Amino acid sequence: MSSESEQRAAWRIRVDTGGTFTDCVAVDPDGALHRVKVLSSSALRARVVSSGGLHLVLEAPWRLVEGFAAGARLAVLGESVAAPVHGNAATSGTRTRVALAEPLAAADRAGLVGARVELRFDEEAPILAARLATGAVCGDALPPLALRLATTRGTNALLERKGARTALLVTRGFGDLLTIGDQRRPDLFALDIVRPEPLVRRVVEVPERLAADGTVLEALDLDALRPVLEHLVGEVDAVAIALLHSWRDDRHELALEKALHGLGCRHVSVSSRLVPALKILPRAETAVVDAYLTPILDRYLRRVEAALPDRGPSGRVHVMTSAGGLMRAGVFRAKDSLLSGPAGGVVGAVRIGRELGHDHLLAFDMGGTSTDVARFGGRFDDRFEHTVGAARVAAPSLAIESVAAGGGSICRVDAASDPGDGEPSGADDTVVLLFGPGSAGADPGPACYGAGGPLTLTDVHLLLGRLDGRRFGIPVDAAGAERALDEVLAALPSGTSRDDVLQGFLDIADERMAAAVRAISVRRGYDPADHALVAFGGAGGLHACAVAALLGVDTVLLPRDAGLLSAVGLDAARLERIVRRPVLQQLDAVAADLARRLAEAEWAGARELLAEGVPEDSIVVSRRSLFMRLLGQESTLELELESSAPTLDALAESFRAAYRDRFGYAPPERALEIESLRVAVAEQVDEPVVAASAPARGPAPVESRHCAYLHGAWREVPVIDPSALEPGHHIAGPALVFGPHASFVLEPGWSAVQTRPGTLVARRD
Repeated sequence: MSSESEQRAAWRIRVDTGGTFTDCVAVDPDGALHRVKVLSSSALRARVVSSGGLHLVLEAPWRLVEGFAAGARLAVLGESVAAPVHGNAATSGTRTRVALAEPLAAADRAGLVGARVELRFDEEAPILAARLATGAVCGDALPPLALRLATTRGTNALLERKGARTALLVTRGFGDLLTIGDQRRPDLFALDIVRPEPLVRRVVEVPERLAADGTVLEALDLDALRPVLEHLVGEVDAVAIALLHSWRDDRHELALEKALHGLGCRHVSVSSRLVPALKILPRAETAVVDAYLTPILDRYLRRVEAALPDRGPSGRVHVMTSAGGLMRAGVFRAKDSLLSGPAGGVVGAVRIGRELGHDHLLAFDMGGTSTDVARFGGRFDDRFEHTVGAARVAAPSLAIESVAAGGGSICRVDAASDPGDGEPSGADDTVVLLFGPGSAGADPGPACYGAGGPLTLTDVHLLLGRLDGRRFGIPVDAAGAERALDEVLAALPSGTSRDDVLQGFLDIADERMAAAVRAISVRRGYDPADHALVAFGGAGGLHACAVAALLGVDTVLLPRDAGLLSAVGLDAARLERIVRRPVLQQLDAVAADLARRLAEAEWAGARELLAEGVPEDSIVVSRRSLFMRLLGQESTLELELESSAPTLDALAESFRAAYRDRFGYAPPERALEIESLRVAVAEQVDEPVVAASAPARGPAPVESRHCAYLHGAWREVPVIDPSALEPGHHIAGPALVFGPHASFVLEPGWSAVQTRPGTLVARRD
């Protein structure tokens, strides 16, 4: 549901920027839906079908209005050849005529025919996608719009360690805090432990100290510290501040922040504001990640906002947080961005599932680099600490498990590996098939992209007939995939079956993704068989039935816009604020004051939503929680509150019940302590209405037949065009459903029916 400000906007644009592709779903002023997919490098790929002088004819699935590409650069993939574009004619069918401003520096003009090229634009990918959707020529103003974003920009910078130059200010005596950490071994059984280097470039120990109760033991002397800060500001781009016990009293952290701003440091991350909770290590780690990524995300969001038509309500940018809520770009924090894209997909998956009457769902999002899975059991599973790469962040997020398994994951062999790490390929030689974790990314991409990439899972599907190269969003070359496979086969014993090797890579990928689903279900006491699997992402439908079978799941949902569901989820998301307050008092001492503390937290969140333009009567408290423990313990149990004024006896009994559920026995008789409270405040949205079942319409129309390798044999199977499906159409497996942004392999032993909302529901026979 759109907020009031968005309802006044002419266009609603929802964009998810991943590591490889940027997906866009746009609703125009008349309510029509537009779908766009571009490379996250702000490029469009095509194939040259004719070349003459300064004019080229390109073939590609995207559509350009006349003059759209003026000012872009056309580059030949795999070569250092590029030229500026003067203009273009409007796309006719699948072909676009492009005029160059100067000749390409290529000796053989005829040799360009068949070459793969890119049109590269000097705008952020979300803006390029918005222009394609709205038809706004590059350089011209976009129409009035409301933009919602999900992005992995911060995540990628963190994983690649390409963040800003960062320093940490910490209480004197704690300079080694990040190096020591919590002393967990990164690899439990490694003899040679290599710890990742801290993200900070420099650590400054600050002479100051607060006691645990907030009493000042050593005052902060800013005058003495000023020369150090002046030098520091010249060395780094961002500063994180984490002082001991600042959650009790933040005066020293705020004083340092003010001094740094006065010296010209623009990006300062204050731990007591980011994580108002006990424990200096998670506060310091979170502040460092936030400082490390803030300059990157700030530049990105500023470039996006600068391209919008106005800065009023309709032009406001909202960004998806890791917790699945929306936040205005001006107050969005980098620490909340790390699961932004996957969270959008989970929200979209839950919306689709609930429209079909399913309240227990497994979200299965398989993209180009990774697969992200999450569980929904009537409410979202969440957590307050998550790890990305080697960095830990204390910030609310959906409980999403990621595994390095995607369409771009590299498939290779290793003759020296332990056979337990993969599937042995020969009886006499120890040769192991390896899948991932490395990815071919967008450049060079899979071998079939034609830019010299390695064999990947996408190539495996193409070579097994489970994909149709003519329906890709970019030009693909099956011959390139064959060459990459030949290199792999050359490392295997002679006589090794080509098909067995390709199927082996699929089996490894299926097992790895099933293990990720078990981590968010079985390990937490939930049976996957009690859930429906929602498959999405560009590659989710290719593995959905196989992974579901490994998990004992009988129902798979494939949404109409499966390849764009993270963008679709942005439209279903709502503005939300999560407020957490430390308490650290015994239950009997704080019970009488608990209602006031909860009300203050609720009002703090509501104030922020009011500032966003959400009407007061549309603001609801969606969740209240207490984090309680036995006095003297470190770990807490979360208790969700039904009301804002719980009684002492009710809280004590709820804790005992939660303790028994977690540990299997009753807690000892000991005083209880409230460690902190949490309140989620959000704009009210309409609950999804369960769609009425559609009457049976008969078999789905078959577009063609295609030869594919399924269940150990090559079979001629029907190909279904999803755009031709009507509610009630039935498909008997095996079959292939080839859509513009995602494909679905309906395995033997499965059947599917098209539902009224456009989702394909598959069930095991």
